[in-house]
Amino acid sequence: MNFEYNENQLMIQQMVRDFAEKEIRPNLNKWDAEEYFPIDAMKEMGRLGLLGIYIPEEYGGSGFGYDEYVTALIELGKVCGGVGLSVAAHNSLCTGHIYYHGSEEQKKKYLPKLASGEWIGAWGLTEPNTGSDAMRMKTTAVKEGNEWVINGAKNWITHGLSGDVAVVLVRTGELLDSKGITAFIIEKGMPGFSAVKIKDKLGVRASETAELIFDNVRVPEENVIGEVGKGFVQAMQILDGGRISIAALSCGVARGAYEASVKYAKEREQFGKPIAAFQGISFKLADMATKVKAAELLTFNAAYLKNNKKPLTKEGAYAKYFASEVAVECGNEAVQIMGGYGYTKEYPAEKFLRDAKLMTIGEGTSEIQKVVISREILK
Repeated sequence: MNFEYNENQLMIQQMVRDFAEKEIRPNLNKWDAEEYFPIDAMKEMGRLGLLGIYIPEEYGGSGFGYDEYVTALIELGKVCGGVGLSVAAHNSLCTGHIYYHGSEEQKKKYLPKLASGEWIGAWGLTEPNTGSDAMRMKTTAVKEGNEWVINGAKNWITHGLSGDVAVVLVRTGELLDSKGITAFIIEKGMPGFSAVKIKDKLGVRASETAELIFDNVRVPEENVIGEVGKGFVQAMQILDGGRISIAALSCGVARGAYEASVKYAKEREQFGKPIAAFQGISFKLADMATKVKAAELLTFNAAYLKNNKKPLTKEGAYAKYFASEVAVECGNEAVQIMGGYGYTKEYPAEKFLRDAKLMTIGEGTSEIQKVVISREILK
């Protein structure tokens, strides 16, 4: 494995860095305070090729691999975890599910619009009463002729309100039956399909979160993804790749907190010298630098496996678990290094800490990652 950035990664790194500095950084505090989802910025990232980064060119995507995808998310995370989360969810979950498991007709219909940013995508597995315990989902679909009638609700759905299309996992069989769950494509505007925005989140506030509501939503047979009853297996495979995206975003948030801490420690003086000269601070920076680098290596290792179509359940969980916890640790240490200033919104540390916490929860909590890892190593 070569851990040096290739030509494509260097190009994407610079492109995302320039975009983030010009379009995101000047607005991130406003978006955070107002819980504003910057849909125009999302669509611009679509025009830059960032919303279909690993989708083949034949479907309107950029045709890159997971190395380039991870690189883009790291750069976004260094500036705003919320915007980065939206890009990750759009790519890995909704777009990825249709790409990896959809029919050729579904790919041709939806992927060009998703990859270009014309349409924003959402993905729904979690429900108000079922998070990690997805097998107990209560949202159901019943077959009536050539249609399926869906009733129930999904919760904590990224882009649930603004999304033009959503891939949702719905129970079509018996409770607790892994072969009784099916994936459907739901389009905005279908009668009975609505959403309610979830407000007052701790962090990633520029990423829209909503509850999806299904009240006798009639979905045509052609909107079933793959075979009926294969949705749960599909979802687990999608989450394997999704964990890489959250690991990458965690690396970005962690690196952003670390770099801000280094800058502050060099500039802030106490007792006649920069605080970076004190061992108590320099050792914190050393720990942060080491852990960020380790998190990045775990993440790019998982990306390598994904690119080469090798099993990555364990390695993806390694990366997601470690990187997300490192992001929280780096955010916390950044606040500590900046002291009173770190506790204010005038400095970036507190936002890195708030954004980082979601990384240990979304797409499988740290505890679930431990369950995945322990099952894999004890096989």
